[in-house]
Amino acid sequence: MVSKGENPKALAAGEAEVIVHERIRDVPRDEWNALLAPDDSPFLDWDWLWAMEESKSATRTTGWSPCHLVVRIGPARKIAAACPLYLKSHSQGEFVFDHGWADAAERAGISYFPKLMVGVPFTPHTGRRFLVAADYDRERMVQVLGRALLQLCADNKLSSVHVNFCASDEAAALGEIGFAERLGYQYHWQNANFATFDDYLAQLKSKRRYAVRHERAALAAQGVEIRALAGDEIPDALFGPMFKIYLSTIEKLYWGRQYLTREFFHLMRDHFKRNLCFVCAYRGPELIAGTFNLEKSGVLYGRYWGAFEDLKFLHFNVCYYAAIEHSIERGVQRFEPGAGGEYKWLRGFNPALTRSMHYLAHPGLRKAVGNFLTRERRDVEAWIAEGQERGQLKAPTPSNVESE
Repeated sequence: MVSKGENPKALAAGEAEVIVHERIRDVPRDEWNALLAPDDSPFLDWDWLWAMEESKSATRTTGWSPCHLVVRIGPARKIAAACPLYLKSHSQGEFVFDHGWADAAERAGISYFPKLMVGVPFTPHTGRRFLVAADYDRERMVQVLGRALLQLCADNKLSSVHVNFCASDEAAALGEIGFAERLGYQYHWQNANFATFDDYLAQLKSKRRYAVRHERAALAAQGVEIRALAGDEIPDALFGPMFKIYLSTIEKLYWGRQYLTREFFHLMRDHFKRNLCFVCAYRGPELIAGTFNLEKSGVLYGRYWGAFEDLKFLHFNVCYYAAIEHSIERGVQRFEPGAGGEYKWLRGFNPALTRSMHYLAHPGLRKAVGNFLTRERRDVEAWIAEGQERGQLKAPTPSNVESE
């Protein structure tokens, strides 16, 4: 199995040494965070990854065995690059769906699990997955890590390596060493320098503008007030109810899975308020719904939604309209509400390109997946073009928006 951090297996790459760590806590917090760029998402922050592991949300017992890669160089053993890496025993919580690949492998007598996955748990956000110190060549270090991943795959006789929701420069570098690219899309909202929510409404086509106004008024008529609380505005007492709100969605859906534990919310309260934004709906003093969001460097990331009551238009108001209003007030430039949902497109969210990179060890499976990706790529590119052209915004927006 993948080498332990306490007795790491080093992979020589010239003067570089790539080391596997089974816990993020074994990597010094300041050294890991020093690799982050100002516009990297909060999901790469050491505290976030630590909370995932410490709370037992992303651990071996949940099918997410941490095996983070760190590149150290020279006598000073300085960290030059790193990536969050997990040994997965299933494909849940990844949002790049390879269930069909796993089924095909099993039918062919190929063991698909365990597999290696570079990314952040339960989070379909595009951005850098390979962290490189500013004084090192980024392309070279991405390929050092990429080759180390291939070596780990071979040494441990694993089926595959997956790099989910990566940046375009990472996709290009990995493509040169044998990874295959997969395209996807999400729906993102862009702030066109709106001063008010009415400015956003004015950009929508008339039919959609009327629908949004109707949905907002209908919820207000039910006596519901929505508040956005960010950072230190969030009271400590709200974290317990927000965990129950998170569970409420899981309990209502037959496909729902609980990824996060109560302890995770406690750790967020104690260590990560700086990047949190809760959008909460109240009827009188009673909390009836909410969303768990994160915010950093001009981007709002929508994540977990739930409600204790089923009210008409509650979801759209809490998850989208209130978040858009909050973004406008704070000058947030992009709102990423997460995966799925063409109903977002109807509300002015346009399709944004996502990328992931995949290496399948078995030649036959690699060829079959490659053929599938070629066909899928055409469909994704066609919908992005059509979605932009037929969008609900009156003014044209930049095509193929890609978050980094």
